[in-house]
Amino acid sequence: MVDRPARTLLEHRIRQRCMTFEEFIEHAETFARDNHEPGTLSLRHLQRLVSGRPLGTLRPATARLLERLFNEPITALLAPPKTKTANEDEDPTAELRQLLDAARRVDRSTINLLHQQLDGIRRLDRRLGSIIVRDELKTKIRQVERLATHSLAPGTREPLAALLSEMHTLAGWQALDLGDISDSWQHYEHSRATAAQSDSIAHESHAAAEQAFVLIDAGETSDAIDLLDSARRRADVTTPQVLRAWLAAAHGEALAAHGNRTASLHAFDHAAELLPDDPTDKRPYVALDPIHLARWRGHALARFGDPDATAVLTDALTRLDPSFVRAETALRVDLATALAATGDTDEARIHADHAARLAAQVGSARQRRRVKTLLTAV
Repeated sequence: MVDRPARTLLEHRIRQRCMTFEEFIEHAETFARDNHEPGTLSLRHLQRLVSGRPLGTLRPATARLLERLFNEPITALLAPPKTKTANEDEDPTAELRQLLDAARRVDRSTINLLHQQLDGIRRLDRRLGSIIVRDELKTKIRQVERLATHSLAPGTREPLAALLSEMHTLAGWQALDLGDISDSWQHYEHSRATAAQSDSIAHESHAAAEQAFVLIDAGETSDAIDLLDSARRRADVTTPQVLRAWLAAAHGEALAAHGNRTASLHAFDHAAELLPDDPTDKRPYVALDPIHLARWRGHALARFGDPDATAVLTDALTRLDPSFVRAETALRVDLATALAATGDTDEARIHADHAARLAAQVGSARQRRRVKTLLTAV
């Protein structure tokens, strides 16, 4: 958000919601559609309105839409925000009442919109890297935290808590990728706490399992195994099958990091058995399909120096969605590791160099560290 004072009350109200103009336009369109309001609003029009210089006469339908969105008359919205003086009596409850009012307007369509925004951040994150979208995600977390904290309606606080849990798991993964392990741990702690408020076993299991990856990176593999074992036992048949498959695969990775080959490969076999034909559109979000599962299994095989690792990882690389740039980076590091183990150092260096370029592009300190270690060995 910019530091300059808001030019109109409309701009001030949008800032209070921690929204960009683009996000507010999308929110207004959804509200208009769900509430049968004919008013429309373009980005250029909104920019003129918040500047206090509207383009001609404002259409009554658009004015009504804005009035319903903010519960303020249009004349007040287009006027400069009132500044308080030292002599004016301030209402200490004003901000609380505004936040309570905003939380009352949260409905299913609002929560769906917030999920869509989170999914958009995920897509940008995997393609461009954490460094690009980390601040945007933190802003969205603050926005949803304010809504959840002030939500009193039955059935609203729980889905907001579940959404917050997913936001914090993504923020935790971003921090881990950027090399900030302490910040990552704190995000996962927040994720587990909000998951506990969501009344969702799936979100609680997922949040705990995500935190295990911090333990793996910290070398505390025994604790990671215990945490994932507990998460798997907690995830019962009411949780999405794709999540149970993901938990099994995550357990397999922790076991591989601990050096337990037999148990690790058994966990990956179980993940393959659980993985449904259509693993999409489930909450909490997990990126798992046969290709990602093969990538994870190949990572474990490479750790063990298994000669099958090269074939598994090469096949996964040829089928991987190119938008998963960070996943490709990790996969190429694993493939280079597998090739080096078989003595093919020239090919291993090609993949390691490619991984180094990708890691630099997406700002992945985690993968840069792995590549540096690998390159010294080949």
